[in-house]
Amino acid sequence: MGCCVLQITGLILGGVGMVGALAAMAMPQWRVSAYVDGNIVVFETIWEGLWMDCISQLGIRLQCKFYDSVLALPPPLEAFRALMCAAVALSVLSFLAAIVGVKYSQRGKQEPQAISIFILVAGVAFLLTGTLVLIPVSWTGAAVVRDFYDPAVPVPLKRELGAALYVGWGSSALLLAAGAMYCHCWC
Repeated sequence: MGCCVLQITGLILGGVGMVGALAAMAMPQWRVSAYVDGNIVVFETIWEGLWMDCISQLGIRLQCKFYDSVLALPPPLEAFRALMCAAVALSVLSFLAAIVGVKYSQRGKQEPQAISIFILVAGVAFLLTGTLVLIPVSWTGAAVVRDFYDPAVPVPLKRELGAALYVGWGSSALLLAAGAMYCHCWC
């Protein structure tokens, strides 16, 4: 009974983490313009994401533009895109494996070996997915903080942590928790 509750809870956490990882990947607010040096009156807010840049003028008009060329992107951004795409695809597969594991573990104990394989696959896949989400989000967060406090970076180029990073950190935590629950159920 206790393991069944853990499996259902892990399924819910994994589903929410999967949706959060997809949202973090799609959101353009990975890096947002910073208000530094007492500059309170700003007419533009700049958002930088994995797929596009957006500029909001006076909070009224929002213009977003996808990046023109994949080859013109900096290598870390290309790697972050690849990691997030892999994480979202793996989260869908791990969620499906978790559904199969929960479904067959509640039907009966005819094939305990096959059931435990699905539970183990879901747990390991959720742990791997959480790690894949955590890498680009944390790397970007560290770069934003480093550049913000670097005196060599000009003030107009300083950025702050965007909402997508917080969504990514939360999603990563949920995916890692779901993976831990499924690995615990397998034991």
